[in-house]
Amino acid sequence: MPDLSQIIPRTASPHEVLRAALDALEAGRRVVLASVVGRHGSAPSTPGQKLCLVDDLTAVGTIGGGAVERAVLGMMGRALDELATTPKLETFRLGPSLGMCCGGSVEVLIEPMLPAVHALVIGAGHVGAFAAPLLASLGFRVTVCDARAAAADPARVLPAAAPAPALSAPGGAPRVPGAARIGEPVRVVLADHDDPEVTAGLPSELGEAAALVMTHDHGLDQAAIEWALARGFGYVGGVGSRAKAARTRARLEAKGVPAGDVARVRMPIGLDIGARTPAEIGVALAAELVAWRVGRQRARWSPIAGAPAGEEQAE
Repeated sequence: MPDLSQIIPRTASPHEVLRAALDALEAGRRVVLASVVGRHGSAPSTPGQKLCLVDDLTAVGTIGGGAVERAVLGMMGRALDELATTPKLETFRLGPSLGMCCGGSVEVLIEPMLPAVHALVIGAGHVGAFAAPLLASLGFRVTVCDARAAAADPARVLPAAAPAPALSAPGGAPRVPGAARIGEPVRVVLADHDDPEVTAGLPSELGEAAALVMTHDHGLDQAAIEWALARGFGYVGGVGSRAKAARTRARLEAKGVPAGDVARVRMPIGLDIGARTPAEIGVALAAELVAWRVGRQRARWSPIAGAPAGEEQAE
């Protein structure tokens, strides 16, 4: 558990605390937010006061200061240390156990918050066009890239109800629809996977990000998987048949890719639901990504399991 004894939170109003928490989440940090939701009797805390603790041990706000705030910070630190995800409502009695003589009590809601997981969909073909908005609807921050202008058309990738963002790029050439706009459900980039326009929208640390490879070309799939492994994506998966998966792994081994990296490539991608169509494969891979996001992958799946989403998978 981190040492919080010397931390003095920066004074901030409740809305500034929420902004600081959102900024930290946007930057890919884990956050714990504490909110005073009740006060009984004499107590320094006021309902509505907020305090946030970021995983770099930055603290902003207050829930009343003094011993009760130190106790709350301790619980927030444990939540960070234990990678907690469940909110807890705690009651603090302001008596001898805290070295206080106020006599009242305070109820504090402690909420761990995790940043959105980035998912890079490499290839905007049939599966990619379905999977990208589906993943976004499940809370992933999605970038989909394809160097083919017809494939990277926002009208194909974004839900029909969403207005297609304008194409823009350096020099005025059509290139990136809605690039790097915070709040866009899907970021569509007209470029190959290793283009700076693509990587600019991803976090600097990719261990908690996913790369999903489903291009129109087997050679490009191979290159994209090798690139994703080299960049350190936490999850690397590819659409394809068992035979394609075996060839992909053989090529990785022939190039000297470490055995551990070869083993963690999920191909064919997706849970075993008997998927055949692009939409079904998209559902299967989305389900696998959700399970991976909550930390179940290591315990439940072998990295060399058979075709989870059907024997054959098309682009």
